[in-house]
Amino acid sequence: MDFRFDLLSEYSSFFIKGTMLTIGLSFAGILLGTIFGLLIGLGKMMQNKLYAQPFNWYITFFRGTPFMVQILLIHFAVVPLFLGETNAIAAAIVALSLNSAAYIAEIFRAGIQSIDKGQMEAARSLGMNHVQAMRYVILPQAFKRMIPPLGNEFIVLIKDSSLAALIAAPELMYWGQAMQGQYYRVWEPYLTAAAIYLVLTLTLSFLLSRLERRMATT
Repeated sequence: MDFRFDLLSEYSSFFIKGTMLTIGLSFAGILLGTIFGLLIGLGKMMQNKLYAQPFNWYITFFRGTPFMVQILLIHFAVVPLFLGETNAIAAAIVALSLNSAAYIAEIFRAGIQSIDKGQMEAARSLGMNHVQAMRYVILPQAFKRMIPPLGNEFIVLIKDSSLAALIAAPELMYWGQAMQGQYYRVWEPYLTAAAIYLVLTLTLSFLLSRLERRMATT
């Protein structure tokens, strides 16, 4: 195999830009997905089944359909309704956020329900209302248990961001495909993209493991 490093040198600036956008898309997806996921998870846990049902439908749709279909639908149908035109970066952020929110909602639900009900009763007996009890007593305990599954979801989200290349968002995989299309080379663009994705996921895994160990000691 003749690996041409000169081609990597030529495309290095594009790979750097693509990596920065991949990090940006992933960060936005993680942040918004976590916020939406918490709200959706709490919504699904409402005792009123009529109110909880739309959250169930949301989770079922986004977990039961391929992410590729979701990002295409959001890019070509949903985003133009609000912006009047397609926008690849906006569509990628929306798709990543909405998709991850469905999975994170289930993580939050499972984490919250894993806490003994006596914790809520004890908090209420001390004069806290339901919101205060969730914020100060239940969620801090549940979050420690949710770190591993949340970390796995964040890693999956980074890898899923590569599908933004389908809608021409100029992230990492987009430039890998551009390089392959220009030079008809396979090893250089795709091995480089794979190596960068590996570095990103390993870095996130390391940071999350540090956070998990720190939370375990508090």
